[in-house]
Amino acid sequence: MSEAAAPIPAHPRNELPPTIHASAVQVAGQGVLVRGPSGSGKSSLLLALLLADRTGNRLVADDRVVLAVAAGRLLAAPPAELAGLIEVRGQGILRQDHVPSAEIALVVDLEPAAECPRMPEAESAFVELAGVRVRRIRLPIGQADGWMRVMAAVLFAPAAI
Repeated sequence: MSEAAAPIPAHPRNELPPTIHASAVQVAGQGVLVRGPSGSGKSSLLLALLLADRTGNRLVADDRVVLAVAAGRLLAAPPAELAGLIEVRGQGILRQDHVPSAEIALVVDLEPAAECPRMPEAESAFVELAGVRVRRIRLPIGQADGWMRVMAAVLFAPAAI
């Protein structure tokens, strides 16, 4: 007889809102959650990542993301009413192929440039969401090469110096 996974205990750090203001994309099979204030370029970063590899990268969710924890993994999915939609400034809401969910391997926080250290401290390289520890990078808002930095974070292992 197999045992079912134990439910996540009720604890403030494990409680998730129905959706969060963020976006998510699958890059080279890895889920990437992009957070930042309104107008910080979350959708633009997703669009750049989607265009960087039209066959390998896939939209998960734009603007609102449903997060869940399963077997100690953080999962992202689109709210049903936004599935397959992405905002492109100057064009409006466009339909895009998407995946129904992705396990989040990287969190990207878009922040003012002054708050993004060139060489981040080890303790800021991870963030805990709903009790799950996830790798994190901080990118300056409006940075033109942000998509390349995300690709590098997904494809290259960090060096231990």
